[in-house]
Order: sequence, then C-alpha cells, then structure tokens
Amino acid sequence: MGKPTGFLEHDRQLPADRDPQERIKDYDEFHLHLDTQTLQDQGARCMDCGIPFCHTGQTLPTNSPFASGCPINNLIPEWNDLVYRGQWHEALDRLHKTNNFPEFTGRVCPAPCEGSCVLGMNEPAVTIKNIEVSIVDRAWDEGWITPQPPSKRTGKTVAVVGSGPAGLSAAAQLNKAGHRVTVYERSDRIGGLLMYGIPNMKLDKDLIQRRVDQMEAEGVAFVTNTEVGADIEAQTLIDDFDAVVLCIGALKPRDLPIPGREFNGVHQALDFLHANTKSLLDSKLANGDYISAKDKNVIVLGGGDTGTDCVATSLRHGCKSLFQFDIIPEPPAERTAGNPWPEWPKVYKLDYGQEEAAAVFGDDPRKYLLSTMKFLDDGAGNLKGLVTQQVEWVKAEDGRPFREVPGTETEWPAELVLLSMGWLGPQDTIPEQLGLERDPRSNVKAGENDYATSIDGVFAAGDVRRGMSLVVWAFKEGRGVAREVDRYLMGATQLP
Repeated sequence: MGKPTGFLEHDRQLPADRDPQERIKDYDEFHLHLDTQTLQDQGARCMDCGIPFCHTGQTLPTNSPFASGCPINNLIPEWNDLVYRGQWHEALDRLHKTNNFPEFTGRVCPAPCEGSCVLGMNEPAVTIKNIEVSIVDRAWDEGWITPQPPSKRTGKTVAVVGSGPAGLSAAAQLNKAGHRVTVYERSDRIGGLLMYGIPNMKLDKDLIQRRVDQMEAEGVAFVTNTEVGADIEAQTLIDDFDAVVLCIGALKPRDLPIPGREFNGVHQALDFLHANTKSLLDSKLANGDYISAKDKNVIVLGGGDTGTDCVATSLRHGCKSLFQFDIIPEPPAERTAGNPWPEWPKVYKLDYGQEEAAAVFGDDPRKYLLSTMKFLDDGAGNLKGLVTQQVEWVKAEDGRPFREVPGTETEWPAELVLLSMGWLGPQDTIPEQLGLERDPRSNVKAGENDYATSIDGVFAAGDVRRGMSLVVWAFKEGRGVAREVDRYLMGATQLP
C-alpha cells in the first residue's frame, strides 16, 4: 500500500491554516490545501504494514473507552495507494464504499485512524484525514459526484426522526435500498448537529446543503420545522410508516447546579453555538438574534470539541478576555504507559480555537484542575464573575474522585459563561410518549446488532442509543441501522 519506501522518503506534511489573527475576522473555513504532487507523496507514506489497524474500528480489551481505528472501517490503505498512483476517481469509489459523507468526516472527525496508524508507533502518522477530504473535495470540483437514485422501489416506507449524522446516513442507505424515506427535523435546516452544533469555520454549511440537495434528487423527502412528539405524535409515524428510525441524539445537557446558576449570562454551549450559526446563515449576524460575546469576559467551562468551538466563536465576536476551565489534569505531552498504541492518544494538543486564543491573548486559554463553586452577580441578576477552587484527584469523603483544595478560592471576572460539560442522554419527549425501554444511562435501549427497540418496527441509532459520541460513530450507527431496517422490511439485505 503506497510506496514501500515512501515513509522513509517523505515527512508528514499538512496544509497550512490561515493566520489565526486573520481568520477570526470571518466564519470561513480556515484550512488551506496541498497541491496534487504533495498529496500523492503523503499517500506514498502509507506503509505495506501487513496488519493495518487504521481501519479496524474495534474497542480494545483494555480499560480505555476509545476504539482503535476508524469506526466506519474506511478502506484507508486502499485509497492511500490509489492517491499515490494518481487514480483519484477510483479512490473516491473506495471512499464511498464505507462513508456516505467523507467531506464531513474529513473536516470534523478527530481521526482515530491516525491514532492507530502503524507508522505512528515511532514516526508521525500518515495524513489520513487530509487525504480523505482531498479526495472528496476534488471529486466535487471535478463533477464526479452526481445524484444516483435507486433503479427500483420496494414499496416500503421509512420515517427517520432527526437529520444529524446518524439520520442522514441512515436515510441515504435506506433510499439506496429502494425504500421511500422521509426525514423529520425540528429545526429550520437539515443537518442536526452538523448544521447547528459545529461552527461554519469548521464545517461550511454549503457542504451540508450540497449533500441534502443530492439526497433530495435521489428521492429522500425532508420535512423541517416539525418536532415529532409535539407537532406530530410519535405514534402517528408508527401508524403511517412501515418502519421508524429514531436518530434524535443525546441532547440533554449536563448542568451546573451551583449558587447563581440563574443569573443572566450563564448559557449552555449548544444554545450559544446554535443561535450564532442560525443568525449567521439568516442574516450574517445582522439581526442580532444570538448570544454575543462582544466586549465580554468569557469563560468556557469544560473541554472537548464543543468547548473549543465556543472559544473560537467567542473570539470572532470580539470578546474582551477568554478562559476555558477544566476539572481534569493537563494531558501529558506524550503517550503514557497506560495509553499505548493503538489506542487514541490522550495527549496535550492545541486545537484551532486555542491556537486562535493564544494568538489574540498570548497564551493557551485552558486552565486545569479547577472546580467552579459559585457564580457572582452585579446585584441586578446579571453575571459579573465566578469563583473557582483548585482540585486534586484524591478520593473525597463524599465518594467523588477528586476534592477541592482549601484556601485556593479565586474570583474571575465574567459576563458570559458557557457550559460545555457533556450530555446526559436523549431528551425524553419521544421515548416517554412511546414508552420505550431505556438503559441505565437513560439512552433508548436498542439491540447492539439489530438496533431494534422494545417496540416492533421502531429502531434507534446514533447518540440516542449509545450516548454522545463522535460524528464518525453516528455515521457507523446510521449505516448499521439502515442495514437492519432493510432486513426487517425485506427479510434479507444487501446493504453493507
């Protein structure tokens, strides 16, 4: 795969990004592009490694919650080799065999494939993610991707509730099998978290709409501004369709019930991101219908991709100061003995938002081992700051895995605090309305292999079934549930 000596001849190379000081002035994508020859050289670095871990997508028998390799089993060595040989169209065909939307994963996936690259054991890993997105971007530019409606219809109908990554991939695959698919979305635009949970500079919304247009041309029907469980009874879908697929996510946010939580200026991260993108798309922010960070001291509580996106968006508003607090220790610079290859490397890295904050304010905005104890107001119910304490990861008397360190209270100014502390499971409306069985984490209980819920003909996939996770896992779930729904409807399936 690739050139046998390619990894010895070529260093890992990624395209440059736009200068942080410049890119925070707009919401355009910030990655630049490599030329064709450099991309082929990068494809040449893919070793003939014998057992490629990059596309395995398996959970390892360790204490790690992370999988090794690509969850959707992308045929990475194959399309790396094809890029190296200049066979770009064939590379696209390989890419589409396992991934309906590689332009999305090639932009927003953290690339667990690269974390388990065999070359990455002792050299910088192959630039898998960049090669992936380069293949599909070239394909769109060259006009290779066109609507491919199914040659015949089965006469079966399927309702997909939710148009995020799981819902879109399920709909695409079910339509490919010949079923009539209708996707219901409560927002005004299709895409779920792809549309409103990820900022435009990380995933341009025109790319989502381009795929939606393709799917419509292939026969998928989309219904927006319609909340199942409110505008339409969930039971109505069961009565009207041959199968129902729930891809409603796990959007019940973790809150922070400390003194002052009710003050004006404390918001959930997703509310902040959603409103900003909607206003951007509706009016280029001219309508002012969003939560502004302009001229405010901003603190983001929690890490992860959502926290980073809040940092980057706040910078584009023109915030006065910016910090990001996390209760965990700072990650190590290199893998520890407890985090060996091919696990996902849990190491310190400067993501795009933190890189931008460092360019503006001179330092990484993240502060570790801090617990927020209370919010402070100005006497009129408006947030003016918060108080933190340092923590140490020693078991506390109340059973918590950490404890606060006395005498370390610090007051921080803040007029805007964004809570990015994860999610606790799906919202309850549809599961309660249908009486669906839940698992101990409140997710909808559905079979590991058949995605079937406790109600015949109703299936669940994505975060609603497995909890909040990566976009690439949602794509895997969407493709998996489509295969099992097709089997349920037809008695057999040819979907991968």
